[in-house]
Amino acid sequence: MKFNFRFSNLLGTVYRHGNLSFSPDGNSVISPVGNRVTVFDLKNNKAETLPLAAQRNIACVGHSPDGHLAILIDEDGDGLLVSLISKAVLHRFHFHARVHSISFSPDGRKFVVSKNNVVLMYHAPGKSREFNPFVLDKTYFGPYDETTCIDWTDDSKCFAVGSMDSSTWVFGAERWVNLIYYSLSGHKDTIVSCFFEEKSLDIYTLSRDATLCVWQCDTEPEGLQRQFPKSKDKTQTDQSQELEGQSADIIQGKAESEQERIGKVKYSLVGKHYFNKEKDFNDLTAAAYHKKTHLLVTGFASGIFHLHELPEFNLIHSLSISDQRIESISVNVSGDWIAFGCPGLGQLLVWEWQSESYVFKQQGHFNNMVTLSYSPDAQYIATGGDDGKVKVWNTSSGFCIVTFTEHTSAVTAVTFNSTGFVVLSASLDGTVRAFDLHRYRNFRTFTSPRPTQFTSLAVDMSGEIVCAGSQDSFEVFVWSMQTGRLLEVLAGHEAPVSNLSFSPSRTLLASASWDKTVKLWDMFDSWSTKETLVLNSDVLDVAFRPDGQELAAVTLDGQITFWDHQNVVQTGSIEGRHDLQMGRKELEKITAKQAAKGRSFSTVCYSADGLSVLAGGHSKFVCIYNVKEQLLVKKFEISCNLSLDAMEEFLDRRKMTEFGSMALIDDGAGDEDGVAISLPGVKKGDMSLRHFKPEIRVTCLSFSPTGRSWAATSTEGLLLYSLDGCVVFDPFDLDEEVTPSSVRRVLRQKEFTAAIMMALRLNEAKLILEVLETVPHTDIDLVCSTLPLTYVEKVLQFVASALETSRHLEFFLTWAQRLLTLHGQKLKARSVVLLPMIQALQRSIRHHFDTVSKLCDWNRYNMRYALTLSQQKGMKRPAELAESDEDSDSEGDTEQLMDVSD
Repeated sequence: MKFNFRFSNLLGTVYRHGNLSFSPDGNSVISPVGNRVTVFDLKNNKAETLPLAAQRNIACVGHSPDGHLAILIDEDGDGLLVSLISKAVLHRFHFHARVHSISFSPDGRKFVVSKNNVVLMYHAPGKSREFNPFVLDKTYFGPYDETTCIDWTDDSKCFAVGSMDSSTWVFGAERWVNLIYYSLSGHKDTIVSCFFEEKSLDIYTLSRDATLCVWQCDTEPEGLQRQFPKSKDKTQTDQSQELEGQSADIIQGKAESEQERIGKVKYSLVGKHYFNKEKDFNDLTAAAYHKKTHLLVTGFASGIFHLHELPEFNLIHSLSISDQRIESISVNVSGDWIAFGCPGLGQLLVWEWQSESYVFKQQGHFNNMVTLSYSPDAQYIATGGDDGKVKVWNTSSGFCIVTFTEHTSAVTAVTFNSTGFVVLSASLDGTVRAFDLHRYRNFRTFTSPRPTQFTSLAVDMSGEIVCAGSQDSFEVFVWSMQTGRLLEVLAGHEAPVSNLSFSPSRTLLASASWDKTVKLWDMFDSWSTKETLVLNSDVLDVAFRPDGQELAAVTLDGQITFWDHQNVVQTGSIEGRHDLQMGRKELEKITAKQAAKGRSFSTVCYSADGLSVLAGGHSKFVCIYNVKEQLLVKKFEISCNLSLDAMEEFLDRRKMTEFGSMALIDDGAGDEDGVAISLPGVKKGDMSLRHFKPEIRVTCLSFSPTGRSWAATSTEGLLLYSLDGCVVFDPFDLDEEVTPSSVRRVLRQKEFTAAIMMALRLNEAKLILEVLETVPHTDIDLVCSTLPLTYVEKVLQFVASALETSRHLEFFLTWAQRLLTLHGQKLKARSVVLLPMIQALQRSIRHHFDTVSKLCDWNRYNMRYALTLSQQKGMKRPAELAESDEDSDSEGDTEQLMDVSD
């Protein structure tokens, strides 16, 4: 098996920190998630995380007006120039300080960056061919404190910058005679946002104490006068005349200055409004303004947001979306949708204010994500977290479809049953709950006779038996899914039960424990202990191979041990401690090499074909090992985010002082959250302040049943890795005669079987698709019967992948049906190897079945409505015809009478 897996998507995290923004068409929301960026397509109902990452958490995002480029700047001031079309990093740049905001000009020619109390204006990349895409144009000084926000005029002639010193500065983007800079000071607190009015220099400023100031300018944008540069070459007479002019200016003094002031741009305060007159909510934290509709949206620290119409300041809405602070607000180009970001709960909401309804509402796990499980068809992933929630995510769209909140404590394990319509979860609150994915309800709750904390969970293949392992009583509890009754309590372990696993092929349960044993329980033999596998250290995880013939166990000493449980023989072991490559924490006194000696893998799972195992633990690496050769095949670095702890192997000596590491100093304990500065002696990492760096770790791994992807729950969220979809030339049994031209020549001769075999040997997807679609549907049966078994598997695998995207459903379903019907018995002998391919085929069929069934139901209901409507009209029709017949009869009688009279 080839492990060319690439990062595919990031689920479970929808917003962390930074500014939200809409795409130029207004259909997508760009949200920073840690050190990555996710694009939520609201029209097509799909989320995609870009396959690129910054070194630290992203602080601000700016994208060009045409939507082709974006600049991502992290907390340390490192910038990435990103192409949103190719989804690749084009350039890296370091701003040498923390950047507060970034904004492109409406014409796309410049962009402005604010850092410290300085504003830098750069030429925007892409407008001209330059070696360095970031060319500094001008530096602006003015504010005395940190800058906070930026806004441009519609014509890109000026921009405004807000500051923490409660002042707002208006700068000219070009050299204007009557406007170089202008300072507006009318607030008493930090400026949160400033906005220009449409096609005007009038400006609105908002401060943190919920105050709005309206500033009116006496000059229109067309009244700005361009300053032309003077000639550098001056003669001696010109210089003498200039000196005489300067002396004249000194003499005239006041008169000249008054005349100059008359032409300068001047602002006046024409209005001042207060949001918080009753003092019923906290500080203003975010704002957005839509210039065309004059709609002002303001968010507050209490989770309340207001909609006002300016300049009259008429209140339209006042609603609460959560009890956490709103950090970022964005309005789309049409002004219909408003996006809100709440970092406290990791919420991202899109509100349609005219219909007062949610367009999009997503939230990740509040605390760490602990466990995950794939559904049998790999379309859904269930996750559980320390916040006590169970979430089900759609792998194709990337959205959470349902959240269950019945647990009152941390969820420690989740799993699907064999049908995929039931999710089970175990929790530290002493319950195991079963959730129905049809009606989205908790239909069964399993409890123990005395309160206990469950840390592991397993369901047998039939879905009838549910088992959960206890942390404090060292027992395994067995329930019936149908009745909910407790069937058995398995005792025998002498330490907490760390994990449970059912054999896929037999009614055998394996329980791993900290007492250095793995016990095998036989369900048909009254749950007696069949075997006890003794290991050298505490067992942290256990997993069966997909065919049930082998068992892998992970121990605290960093080893992965493989067992033939039928003969109770250890078949091999892998020493994986050196492959973890643990980083050093900021507060650790020992080196990373010494710290790694106490690390180990904490989770393990088999690949879909059973030839490899996937292992992860307290590290940023996930390792894939070949079971037969017991060798490391590949290591995946799941994160490069230096905002997390234990990422670097060596500490930066620049952070070391004679008093110790600078990481011990809590230099900004919650300044943004309004928390008081810590007392002297309080070290960084005080859990009561929630102000500490989370440690990178992998808590759970799972391979997709289709074998096309695998998922990992980590500190950053739920990471998906799928097979690389790029073009890879990988021929099979190739010789010189097999070329695309020869394949097409054989195809023209209607030798379809030979053409398919040659195309499969060349192994080029487009050519195989061309050959298969050329075969007439009447000849599919004949071609399938003449294909050798080696090529049958390859055709079936290609049909499974083509079904996902092709519109020729009946054609490819016919291929799949004939291949399975004619060669089913031979394929069954290799069912273990072919299981991922069969499950991928089943997933594609299930996806199309759901899509087509909805369309058919909709058409059937419309046809039924049309028939009912036509029948009602048909019932009225005979009465109308009878009336017309009576009228015609009366006319005939009068004509006969007239004939008689004549």
